[in-house]
Amino acid sequence: MDALIIAAGYGSRLAEISPSKPLTPVCGVPLIEIGIRQAMIAGVTRVVVVTGHRADMVEAALADISLRLGIEVVPVRLADWSTPNGHSVMAGATRCDGDYLLMMADHMFEADILARLLAEGAPDRGVTLAIDRRVDNPLVDPDDATWVRMDDAGRILAIGKTIAPYDAVDCGAFLATPELAQAIREAIAAGKSGSLSDGMQILADKGRAATMDIDDAWWMDVDDPRAHALAEELAPWHLSQSFAGMGGE
Repeated sequence: MDALIIAAGYGSRLAEISPSKPLTPVCGVPLIEIGIRQAMIAGVTRVVVVTGHRADMVEAALADISLRLGIEVVPVRLADWSTPNGHSVMAGATRCDGDYLLMMADHMFEADILARLLAEGAPDRGVTLAIDRRVDNPLVDPDDATWVRMDDAGRILAIGKTIAPYDAVDCGAFLATPELAQAIREAIAAGKSGSLSDGMQILADKGRAATMDIDDAWWMDVDDPRAHALAEELAPWHLSQSFAGMGGE
């Protein structure tokens, strides 16, 4: 299966650490490489990466990562990387075959989360989102998190940064079908900005947005210096296979 990794944005809050958010090192390994390695461990065989800010630098790094790890990495450059993240999904999805694992370049996941997500495909859903019901998780920044409200069956009713009440936090990993990119297009046609959450809400309104509870598995969003410091401390313990032989343990 393919993975689609969104890596186009500026990442202003990490700019003091690295000129490129996806190339920000955690224990000496770039975030984008950690994501690719964890996806490979979970069973992904090809990776599409949407680039934008510092695209030349990121794409050069991707070529090196592809060679070293022995996996095909396909860069897709977004002309206007200031657009909402749904535009990256639409651009990258054109290069994916069928369903795909969708990941954010600044998120890290235990491979078990991703492996379980890859097995969640079913004809009654257009997307499945990994969610964490630990809404008080100290690794989650409540001011930046995307929240999820669900029905009793775990289907998404509402998703966004400002919804209330909510039941869980969006972990930033999805098993997507071609319906997701189409839903983002529908949202734009309806006057929305084209964020990923806009498309997710379209699918939620159709009863096509499912969730997968990660239970007590580990993940985090590396979005600012505080999170980066925590990642440096915690990632080698939870993502040991990604750091093996690279000086990260």
